[in-house]
Amino acid sequence: MSDVTDKAGIADGSDGAGVGVGAGTAGDAREVEHLLRTEAPHVLGALTRRFGRFDIAEDAVQEALLAAHAAWTTEGVPAQPRGWLIRVGYRRMVDLLRSEQARQRRERDVSLVELASRTAEPAPATDDSLTLLLLCCHPELAPASQVALTLRAVGGLTTAEIAHAHGTSEATMGTRISRAKQRLARAGARFTPPTGADRESRMAAVMRVLYLVFNEGYTATAGPALTRLDLTGEAIRLARMLHAAAPEDAEASGLLALMLLIESRRAARTGPDGGLVPLDEQDRTRWDRDLIREGTALIDGVWGRRAAGPYQLQAAIAALHAAAPSSRQTDWPQIAMLYLWWERLAPSAPVRLSRVVAVAQAFGPARGLALLDDLNRRHGLDRHTLTRQRERAVRAHLTHLSGDAGRAAALYREAADLTDNEVERRYLLGKADGG
Repeated sequence: MSDVTDKAGIADGSDGAGVGVGAGTAGDAREVEHLLRTEAPHVLGALTRRFGRFDIAEDAVQEALLAAHAAWTTEGVPAQPRGWLIRVGYRRMVDLLRSEQARQRRERDVSLVELASRTAEPAPATDDSLTLLLLCCHPELAPASQVALTLRAVGGLTTAEIAHAHGTSEATMGTRISRAKQRLARAGARFTPPTGADRESRMAAVMRVLYLVFNEGYTATAGPALTRLDLTGEAIRLARMLHAAAPEDAEASGLLALMLLIESRRAARTGPDGGLVPLDEQDRTRWDRDLIREGTALIDGVWGRRAAGPYQLQAAIAALHAAAPSSRQTDWPQIAMLYLWWERLAPSAPVRLSRVVAVAQAFGPARGLALLDDLNRRHGLDRHTLTRQRERAVRAHLTHLSGDAGRAAALYREAADLTDNEVERRYLLGKADGG
């Protein structure tokens, strides 16, 4: 929200909502931005539920957020910020529908506008966060569009911020979001909670999208920094929202636990010079104990409730790392077993490669290399787009532990050539040079 600008005629601050907290005092910009991102999905849900038009409601909410940012940072936050946003968004929604009515003469929208003009403004009594997340992850949308629409509609990020996160232009991202909304409209997607098997599959899509956002933030695909704090922070915030909206869902609990436990290591992942510090060399006193306690409590609370899913298994692995005082004292055999369990449940190249690391830690580098060779023969980890680079790095590490420094150096350089992250490349080249 940092680049928002006022739009004339929208933010007048005199809409009857009144000014309460901070009246007459400029609101702190960071607090205002946090509040707007928190309220955005509630306002969007209220408007979509009221008018049944997600595509237009999303535009109206963006207008309301822009207006609020301009007004609240200068005049203070109103006593009922959500009501203020809904009122402004509601009026903008009516304007947009009237414009569409004049342009396309749709009888259905005429009746909606007339009805909206006569009816009292809606009360924000319902939490629509989960329904909104499920709508943004509709199966008609490609994963990239699901991520973009979720960040925009639920995360409250501007199009420019989302474009920056994806390394593309604002115009390109704007087009992608616009097409996603059009596709939802053509598919007849409704703002109603899915039920039965459809709900389960849509929840899986939501969690996949949130974890994609988190992973991209935790180790950026490209760029000068190892992490993207804006993305990890947003993913955790949305995962908290998902967990609060679906507390009975053990996988949603597992996802939040996993993010918190991994995030707890962030401060120790880089040294004073910004260089990468691998897990076994990290100063564990720098791990965030509050996040570890929260994440561990979450996974302990759902573990054994029923057959664990992929996020619960990953959280259980992360909890074992968090509980160990050092890499040497980690329960690697149990971690290797959990990876095997996860691989059987949801086989993928990254999971198989992670199991190689755990097996090598538990039973020695020779056994790890033997397993890696076997998996390459059967599943081609060294050619898979998701593991090709890391396969070289893992093989280099295990080869070095086996005593072949020359071969290990060559493999480290191959791994460095395959990454676009500058911090990771420096680390790998340093290892190749004997670091």
